Amino acid sequence: QVQLVESGGGMVQPGESLRLSCAASRSIFSFNIMGWYRQAPGKQRELVATITRGGSTNYTDALKGRFTISRDNAKNTVYLQMNSLKSEDTAVYYCNAALTISRWAGDMAYWGKGTLVTVSS
Repeated sequence: QVQLVESGGGMVQPGESLRLSCAASRSIFSFNIMGWYRQAPGKQRELVATITRGGSTNYTDALKGRFTISRDNAKNTVYLQMNSLKSEDTAVYYCNAALTISRWAGDMAYWGKGTLVTVSS
């Protein structure tokens, strides 16, 4: 019954910014970890960033400094702020959430359907 709905995707030019949102159907306090993943055309899904219930964040090294993950507990929403976008950032971005770290590590997480981000000049 848990639903995660991503929004905010679209088409932007290189160098521009975009903020993605992931709205959950339940209190995000119930999730020990939430994250953003992306899948570029013809490539495997990759981890972008994670945030824990306590606010600890983790980023893919190549994206750290450009992307920022955050959460608004009152709105049951997790965000991904993307700055200085590059064409290589073009992908479908997915939100996920897990009740525990073990479930997250064991691929027992909830997933959204994704939102497409296209970066093109």
